[in-house]
Amino acid sequence: MTDASAPAGGPIIALAGVTKTYGEGQAAFQALRGIDFTVDEGEFVAVMGPSGSGKSTAMNIIGCLDTPTGGTYLFRGVHVERLSRRQRALLRRHYLGFVFQGFNLLARTSAQENVELPLLYRGEPALVRRAAARAALAAVGLAGWEGHTQAELSGGQQQRVAIARAIATDPAILLADEPTGNLDTQRSREIMELLSGLNREKGITILMVTHEPDMAEYAGRVIRFVDGLVESDVRRGEGR
Repeated sequence: MTDASAPAGGPIIALAGVTKTYGEGQAAFQALRGIDFTVDEGEFVAVMGPSGSGKSTAMNIIGCLDTPTGGTYLFRGVHVERLSRRQRALLRRHYLGFVFQGFNLLARTSAQENVELPLLYRGEPALVRRAAARAALAAVGLAGWEGHTQAELSGGQQQRVAIARAIATDPAILLADEPTGNLDTQRSREIMELLSGLNREKGITILMVTHEPDMAEYAGRVIRFVDGLVESDVRRGEGR
């Protein structure tokens, strides 16, 4: 795989004419009908749209969890659509962090061990894993909670652990899928403040799927999907 480690001066993500079709013949369904957008290093982008609009399909393609049927996907200038499954897995492991609505923490496993997991997959030695996980937990306000299991943490704390796990690998991009979907209003705001701080202070590029306009307000840009197409792409301060 061509090296994607250093910013190339252009966008970190560039999608051009991306389509995605599931099935064949009369059963074929076109989830994406030709989408075009770029994301620059350090942006915080909210992705919105009704169910079936194509936003999740687009995020799966960006996250190297799926491949486009047509079009091009460039990650720091590398043609992702040309990569093998193994190369996509390497890109995902080394450059992307994921946060999910359901937290996806391992039960009966400590916060520390949960955060170390992606570092374990990368083959990092124990001392490196331990230090990186502690630093990530401290960054999300959970210093001193390393030994607590999922059952001993509130929903907001569990999502903080999930975010710590996502940033422990120092990813170029954080992909967040409805990160506040299972939280009450106060915890949701706390998580959004945390994500905003990581974007602002650490320069992590964030793409976040959300159904909630209040949460989208934290982003500097909102891309809205409808029927497999980008309906609107608005930066904060621009007219809608």
